[in-house]
Amino acid sequence: QVHLVESGGGLGQPGGSLRLSCAASGVNFRNYGMRWYRQAPGKERELVAFISSDGDTRNYADYVKGRFTISRDNAKNMLYLQMMNLMPEDTAVYYCNTVSIWGRGTQLTVSS
Repeated sequence: QVHLVESGGGLGQPGGSLRLSCAASGVNFRNYGMRWYRQAPGKERELVAFISSDGDTRNYADYVKGRFTISRDNAKNMLYLQMMNLMPEDTAVYYCNTVSIWGRGTQLTVSS
């Protein structure tokens, strides 16, 4: 059974940094591209970043470009999202995803 479990959310300060993690199990992780999505209150879920199976290709939504970095460790079945220069607009539940599989999400709140 495939599981994706996000962690690392919490309270972030404006201008601060935080790293989200996603642990994958039950899947041949290194074969799949991975994505981070987020959903803010009252808004639709939106794509934040994508990384290819080998990590060579990374794409970002315009609103996080230059601030967020997606990465992966295929040896550990882990996906990461390093977030810098946090803004209140980044407040959302963050989900990792591959094909049709979703984690339960981790809440990030950016507030002073």
